[in-house]
Amino acid sequence: MGTGGQLSYLAWPTKRRWSNENFGHVLGLPPEHPRVRRLALAAYREYGRYLVELMRLPGLGPEKVAALVDNAALDRIEPIWRESKGGLIFAVAHLGNNEAVAAGIAERGWPISVVADDSAFPEMFELLRRQRESWGVHIIAWRNLREIFAVLRRREMLALLIDWGYREDGIPVRLFDAWTTLPAGPATLAARTDSRILPISIRRGGDGRFDIRWSEPIEVASSKPADLVRATQAMADALQAAIGAAPEQWYNFKPIWPATREESRELERRAAAALAGRGPAIVEGQTAAPPLGLASPPRRAADPAAEPS
Repeated sequence: MGTGGQLSYLAWPTKRRWSNENFGHVLGLPPEHPRVRRLALAAYREYGRYLVELMRLPGLGPEKVAALVDNAALDRIEPIWRESKGGLIFAVAHLGNNEAVAAGIAERGWPISVVADDSAFPEMFELLRRQRESWGVHIIAWRNLREIFAVLRRREMLALLIDWGYREDGIPVRLFDAWTTLPAGPATLAARTDSRILPISIRRGGDGRFDIRWSEPIEVASSKPADLVRATQAMADALQAAIGAAPEQWYNFKPIWPATREESRELERRAAAALAGRGPAIVEGQTAAPPLGLASPPRRAADPAAEPS
């Protein structure tokens, strides 16, 4: 399956270009550099391995799936959750294997919900929904804002992917020394529900189990633009550290950074204005994204290797 993933990198020029641009940012090298190509191929190989794991997990049962993660690490997450005034928002990326960790949390009886995209591939969404619900992991379609708020107001756990891909209506951040955006949802939800954000890093270890690490919990003081930008930048810093520690395990093959310098300069201007209290953190009305920036992945034509959410 890993070889098949690498063949998809070679077969689709558009996907290959996006991947090379992304990993060029990670390495600080031009997209055409040989090291960038080698890293992209390694990431596609790891993605193939992830897909095999995803297909095998339903047959393992919740106990065996939970055994794939470090229980001691989960023990240390509990007080972070219990001490939150609201819920606990996990800010996660397409890195390692989020399903195994969610199953490990659910196995302990902790209430965990995951926001997922149900619009691009409805059949895949339904398959993954049934699989995850069988482990005790509740799935919420990304448009269902009422249920998302309800989870956090019940002081439960909520997992949100933050590396969907670049959208101009997100919150401007610096990531690998370049301007881009991350979704506004995590910071806005945290501010409105007194929830904490916990940026999680999940990496596959040499023994087939998954290592869980996290950055300091992020407290969002208010919904003011400056507070939203600062919280989202803290998530970007954590995301950069997680990807930098194991870039070959990052299986995100959509554009993460804007395509032009003009867009980058506009993001820098917006961030400065928001931090100074002279402008909003979120650009409203430019796209079909729902409120809070809880957007599905950017839609691109001929996207043959869309990742499961």
